[in-house]
Amino acid sequence: MMAKNKEPRPPSYAVSVVGLSGTEKDKGNCGVGKSCLCNRFVRSKADEYYPEHTSVLSTIDFGGRVVNNDHFLYWGDVTQSGEDGIECRIHVIEQTEFIDDQTFLPHRSTNLQPYIKRAAASKLQSAEKLMYICTDQLGLEQDFEQKQMPEGKLSIDGFLLCIDVSQGCNRKFDDQLKFVNNLYIQLSKSKKPIIIAATKCDECVDHYLREVQAFASNKKNLVVVETSARFNVNVETCFTALVQMMDKTRGKPKIIPYLDAYKTQRQLVVTATDKFEKLVQTVRDYHATWKTVSNKLKNHPDYEEYINLEGTKKAKNTFSKHIEQLKQEHIRKRREEYVNALPRALNNLLSNLDEIEHLSWSEALKLMEKRPDFQSCFVVLEKTPWDETDHIDKVNDRRIPFDLLTTLEAEKVYQNHVQHLISEKRRVEMKEKFKKTLEKIQFISPGQPWEEVICFVMEDEAFKYITDADSKEVYSRHQREIVEKAKEEFQ
Repeated sequence: MMAKNKEPRPPSYAVSVVGLSGTEKDKGNCGVGKSCLCNRFVRSKADEYYPEHTSVLSTIDFGGRVVNNDHFLYWGDVTQSGEDGIECRIHVIEQTEFIDDQTFLPHRSTNLQPYIKRAAASKLQSAEKLMYICTDQLGLEQDFEQKQMPEGKLSIDGFLLCIDVSQGCNRKFDDQLKFVNNLYIQLSKSKKPIIIAATKCDECVDHYLREVQAFASNKKNLVVVETSARFNVNVETCFTALVQMMDKTRGKPKIIPYLDAYKTQRQLVVTATDKFEKLVQTVRDYHATWKTVSNKLKNHPDYEEYINLEGTKKAKNTFSKHIEQLKQEHIRKRREEYVNALPRALNNLLSNLDEIEHLSWSEALKLMEKRPDFQSCFVVLEKTPWDETDHIDKVNDRRIPFDLLTTLEAEKVYQNHVQHLISEKRRVEMKEKFKKTLEKIQFISPGQPWEEVICFVMEDEAFKYITDADSKEVYSRHQREIVEKAKEEFQ
C-alpha cells in the first residue's frame, strides 16, 4: 500500500533583527525600535501591538523561559503569501542586550561574546525557549500563549539592520552610525542578505535619513526601507524585501518611499474610521453598553477592520463619545420640553400680576412652592442637577425639575411672564379706553360697518395700542350694545 503524499511544507526563513543595543551609556535612554518593528510585523493588530519594551530585567526574568538566559528574543513566526500565491514562513529573532536592574550592566549569558559578534551569529540555540509577546509576560508566562522556538534552534537566513533616524534619546547619531558600520562589517562576513530598516520615520530627522542612504549607497546591494512601527508603515515591506533577497523566485523587492506608504496606510485608517463611525451611528439608545454593542458587531467586517487598525481602546472611545452625544441630545430635548412648558406652569401658579409684579425670581419661587398645585407642575428631586439623575428617562412624567428653575433661562421665562401680564393688563385697559372712545362718537349707527368708522379713530391712542383683532372685537361689542339700546328705544 502506497503512503499518502504529504503536502509540501511552505519554505521557512529566519530573520535576525539587529541594531544598536547595550546600556544607557551605549544607546541613550531609549532603544532604536527593534522590538516595535518585530512586534508590528509578527502581531500587527493594534490590540497586540505594545509600544513599550524594556531591556532592563531582573535576574529572575532574565532566567525565565522567554528570555532563557539569552540576549536574543524569539518573536514567533508569520506565514506570508507571495505574488504567486506560494506561502512561506518567516521566523523572527531580535538580537538585543539585556541589562541587570540591580547593577545596570549586561546580564551574564552563556554566550560571552560582545554584541556585534553575537548579533552576526547565523546559528542560534536555546532549549525550550518561549516566544516573546510583551514585557508583562515575563514572570507570568502561563497567562500568555506559550509557543516554543522550533526544536530550540534556528539558522538565520538574513539580517534586518535597524537604524533610528529620529532625534533619539541622549544619543549622538554619529555614534549610532559608527556602531552600525562595525556591525555591518561583521554581518556581511556571513554572506547572508542584509536590509536596512530606517526606524521611527514618523519622527524622522531628514539629514539623518540622508546619511543612512549615503551609508547604504556605498555598499553593494544594500537597500534602505523607511519604516514606522507606530503607524505600521513599510514594516511588512522590509521583511518581505529581505525574503525576496533570500529567495529570488519570490520576485524583486518593491521599496515604497515612506511618504507614499504613509499616505496609503493613513487612507486605510481614514476609510476604516469612517465606516466604523457609520456603524456606531446606528446605535440610537444612549443606554447601550460597549459590551453589548461590540458583541453584536464583532463579526461585521467594518468593525473588525477598525479594531485591527486602530484597536479596541480607540473603538471604545469613539463609541463612548457617540453615546455621550446621544445622551446630551436627549437631555437637550427634555430641557427644551421643560422650558416650553414653564410659561403654562407660571400661568397656573402666578397669574396675579399684583402679587408678582415687583417680586424677584427667587422670591417668586418661594411663593410658587406654597401653591397647592405646585407638585402637579414641578418635581423636587433628591439629587441634583436633574440632568444627572434618572429623571431624564421618566418621559411620562411631565413635571418640571425644580432645580431647572435656578437657571438664567428659567429666570428669563419668568421675566417674560411678568412682562406678558403687564402687557395683558395694559391691553385690557386700552380696550376699555377704546370702547369709551367709540361711545363718544355720536354718529355710529346700529349695523354700521367697521370700515366706515375706522377713519374716525385712526389717531386715537388706545386704537394705536391694541391689535386689529382687538379693535374689531371691541367694535362688535359696541355694536351689540347700540343695537340692543335701539331695540329698547323702538319698543
